[in-house]
Amino acid sequence: MTSGKPATGAMERAAAGAPAEAPAVTLTPAAVAHLRALIEEQGIPEEERNLRIAVRTGGCSGFSYELGFDRRNADDGAAVVDGMTILVDAASLPKVRGLSVDYVDTVQEQGFKISNPNAKSSCGCGKSFEA
Repeated sequence: MTSGKPATGAMERAAAGAPAEAPAVTLTPAAVAHLRALIEEQGIPEEERNLRIAVRTGGCSGFSYELGFDRRNADDGAAVVDGMTILVDAASLPKVRGLSVDYVDTVQEQGFKISNPNAKSSCGCGKSFEA
């Protein structure tokens, strides 16, 4: 979706037959373009061309984000945004609902920038947050 709206399509079913909730995540056009460029540059295999967004304990504010390309697991929530499949594990899903991922390339910073409405606070570097 180039409109910047969250992914809201029909939820996909997990391999076990149980419904997997679709993550409501937004990717900006800049983020999608950079992800597609990374896939081509790194020669990511077709089955791993999914963006996994995970939240892990750690970082200076309590939780940190992990972004990477990965295969889908049976219990992942999945949604498609602008042709990019986003995967979120069940434990991370409540912490990323409504999250927006952008890509910035300026004189001062370069990289993915995450905006999370579920974060009570975040550290100065933007890589970790408190839920």
